[in-house]
Amino acid sequence: MADECCGPQEPRPRTTTAQRDQQVDDHDGDHGPEQGPGSWWQVRELQLAAVAAVLLAAGWWLGSTGAELVGNGLTLASAVVGAASFVPGAVRSLLRRRVGVATLMTIAAIGAVALGQITEAAMLGVLFSIAEGLEHYAIVRTRRGLRALLGLVPPTASVLREGTELQVAPDELVVSDRMVLRPGERAATDGIIRSGHTNLDLSAITGESVPVEAGPGNAVYAGAINGGGAIEVEVTARASDSSLARIVHIVEEAQDRKGTGQRLADRIARPLVPAIMILAVLIAGFGALLGDPMVWLERALVVLVAASPCALAISIPLTVVAAVGAASRQGALVKGGAALEELGRIGTVALDKTGTLTRNAPRVVDVVPAGENTREQVLATAAALEARSEHPLARAILQAADTVPAADDVTAVPGHGLTGFLDGASVRLGKPSWVDPGSLRGEVDRLQQAGATVVLLERDGTLLGAVAVRDELRDEAPEVISRLRALNIDTAMLTGDNTATATALAGKAGIATVHAELLPEDKAALVDHLRNGRKIAMVGDGVNDAPALATADVGIAMGAMGTDVAIETADVALMGEDLRHLPQVLAHARHARRVMLQNVGLSLAIIGVLIPLAAFGVMGLATVVFVHEFAEVLVILNAIRAAKSTPLPEVTAVTPTTPQALNLTVASMPKQGDSGCCDAC
Repeated sequence: MADECCGPQEPRPRTTTAQRDQQVDDHDGDHGPEQGPGSWWQVRELQLAAVAAVLLAAGWWLGSTGAELVGNGLTLASAVVGAASFVPGAVRSLLRRRVGVATLMTIAAIGAVALGQITEAAMLGVLFSIAEGLEHYAIVRTRRGLRALLGLVPPTASVLREGTELQVAPDELVVSDRMVLRPGERAATDGIIRSGHTNLDLSAITGESVPVEAGPGNAVYAGAINGGGAIEVEVTARASDSSLARIVHIVEEAQDRKGTGQRLADRIARPLVPAIMILAVLIAGFGALLGDPMVWLERALVVLVAASPCALAISIPLTVVAAVGAASRQGALVKGGAALEELGRIGTVALDKTGTLTRNAPRVVDVVPAGENTREQVLATAAALEARSEHPLARAILQAADTVPAADDVTAVPGHGLTGFLDGASVRLGKPSWVDPGSLRGEVDRLQQAGATVVLLERDGTLLGAVAVRDELRDEAPEVISRLRALNIDTAMLTGDNTATATALAGKAGIATVHAELLPEDKAALVDHLRNGRKIAMVGDGVNDAPALATADVGIAMGAMGTDVAIETADVALMGEDLRHLPQVLAHARHARRVMLQNVGLSLAIIGVLIPLAAFGVMGLATVVFVHEFAEVLVILNAIRAAKSTPLPEVTAVTPTTPQALNLTVASMPKQGDSGCCDAC
């Protein structure tokens, strides 16, 4: 099976497991996973095994009827056919000064024939080829499921060119083309709606079942289904560079990255191969001094088969491929085996507020002018300072303002707010901790207790008024927190917003630990503090929370579809906006990690039991071959289980928590916001 071996490694022509993607293939053929067999009977190793099995059965039957010479000839032919699946690769490896599992099997097969145990050699070839073929088929099948995502792209696309509607292949689309999407049609690549209103079905991409309303200015991703009226979409990426193609590429790379457990299997399997050969030589040598040399030579050959780390070598790579591929089809990108293993060990989840626990669609809920100022004046001044900000709270203020005058020399004061000049006067916008609320203190407290984020404005040192912006809690947030609790995972909210606002929102979600008024570096420091001996994951937007995402054992980016930074920087990226994917991917990773541990344990147990039994002659070559290869098949079948959906525990409805019941921990951190007053959330 997997030829984890000693000696220089080279690229391999085809993939049998993720672990062997960077190693020389010790088997014939050049069929990669995308061009691989469509059915199990098309796998070359299984075809050879079938032919060898037929020859072996025929040889046994003819031998039992008295035609021993013909029977032995067919049995020898069976051994040769079965060995064709691994001997050529072993020879190529030896020419490169590499020895591995295939080398051990080749020595055992040749030795068995030399000792006259032709039937046992044939059985070794048949069973080894079956296990090899099943492994290859399993890897092809799981990867084909991932590549099937690209099947979401339609074979043709309607495009408007020079006033004429044409049908072109997706690869012929160029940036700035105008695609026409009619009801029921899929988008061939990414774009932005320029005309029409509709609802988009993204379930096949992000895993979200609820269609998303979209109109001019909204993004459309490759594979999205137009569920409403006809729309015109301006192409923003070629089909080969679309978000869907990028997802497939990233996950395929992630499947090949080695996790801790996979590296452990490597560390065990790699030196084990030469150690087994040395052990076999010692058994044959010392045994010859104690008894019949032929008997101990036979036992040495049996030990070669018994100790081959086939199952160990594939135990984790195949699990990683299956689990990562399944997660991608459920709307979560897991960046390889290391991230998958860490995700399966998470005991605490820290969540950002804006865009993670909230809908990321804030709106102005109240404007409180001071003195004789009007609501319009307050909003116009705030909009003038926020005009160049990309933060959601800034966009909410801009949407609420009727006019947006031009401000000069606008400067962000990290942790406080914005300053600038408007019509020659100095203006300042910031949080109540920076701009004195004065006569509006009571109103500010009221709005914050209602869960709103409040910013204050002053002009030449005189208070203009207050603007309250609120980003509503996601509907599914309470359910998600309950499911995390049912998985025995602690939760905490980390936010730069004020304590009152954070407390009110955490109470609705059912989060009992809140850390508010934090700088980005404070969040990163708190991630270390919250570990408390357990693995911790940070869930954020992948950009503003970069320090905390990097500090956590696993960084999880929300709503990463089409966001290069989030996809590339996070260990895990939830493609959609449905927070329920979070407990699902955590449960899935835990299940995959259990499968890994089961496979490693079974593999080591088989080796530990078979070696002494083989060395002392308790089990012969035929029995050891059968047990060894049967265990390998069990490991393969168990690894495939990692692709199955993991049911979440049932939870009861969440009862909103009162602020008094929360475990607030804000005193240890500076009571300041994030960079920029509106970046505080």
